[in-house]
Amino acid sequence: MTCYNLPVPMLCECINSLLALSLQESEREIIVIDDGSDVSPMNGLMQYGDDIIYVRQKNGGVSVARNTGMLLSRGTYIQFIDGDDYLLPSPYGQCLEWLRNHQDADALLFDFTRSGGGTLSAAAPRKYNGTEYMRTNNLHGAVWCCLFRRSAKGNLVFTPGIRYGEDEEFMAQLLLRAETLYVTDAKAYFYRKHAASAIGQKDGDSRQLRLDNTVSVIKSLNDKADRMPNNDRLALQRRVAQLTMDYLYNTIVLTRSRQELDTRIDELYAEGLFPLPDRDYSQKYKWFRRMTNSSFGRTVLLNMLPFLSKER
Repeated sequence: MTCYNLPVPMLCECINSLLALSLQESEREIIVIDDGSDVSPMNGLMQYGDDIIYVRQKNGGVSVARNTGMLLSRGTYIQFIDGDDYLLPSPYGQCLEWLRNHQDADALLFDFTRSGGGTLSAAAPRKYNGTEYMRTNNLHGAVWCCLFRRSAKGNLVFTPGIRYGEDEEFMAQLLLRAETLYVTDAKAYFYRKHAASAIGQKDGDSRQLRLDNTVSVIKSLNDKADRMPNNDRLALQRRVAQLTMDYLYNTIVLTRSRQELDTRIDELYAEGLFPLPDRDYSQKYKWFRRMTNSSFGRTVLLNMLPFLSKER
């Protein structure tokens, strides 16, 4: 659980959701990483005693905080959670029960909600190989919607210094390492989007940083794909293409600038990342690819998307 300058009641809500899970004390380990908050929340967390491990470190960003948590963890499985969110006991308990009965799982993907109610899954999770799943499905890259075996990650860590997109880089590589992956539609995580969150920052510098971080992640994954065996390479190339589509989509929605869009397309072209690959990934992907390939199509997108869409 990572936190930075969050109110104590919000942190308590998060921790209480973890303590409400169907886990015995010996089965859980709650590690709270305070990423250098201006004021330590420790006094407000004293009530939890030995139920949590509290670590305060110099501010280094969420990637560094999560790496610290992974380094300290001893459990068989790891679940990341942001301190301003919480888990929903019933649907998340369903996920835990599935793992208890399927100990071959390297990872379990589940869904999130912003309504706070959560929903159980009406069907059993579907079983995949991680590479197979990435080759045939669109991936939601949020790391907090994945419960994964600690040993499955190997030496994989988050790249320090990335404020936006760090989940995408980590998750794509993690799933390629998952020999056995289960996927459920249970909505077990409550995601709280608010003005103080990283994704909620709308000033010009934050928008530019988000786009710059995203293209760095895309380039990193693309470089890694070139050095992988064929199946892994094809799976990661699909993810790179989808992230590139989202990157261009967000460039349009966040900047509304033709000059910015053309400049970033030129940068992608120089890296061999544009035009988008001619693949049958989804109808939306095929439509977006065609539109961005022409000057007229880009003009239409610039005049349409900012008024119809939210950033991805």
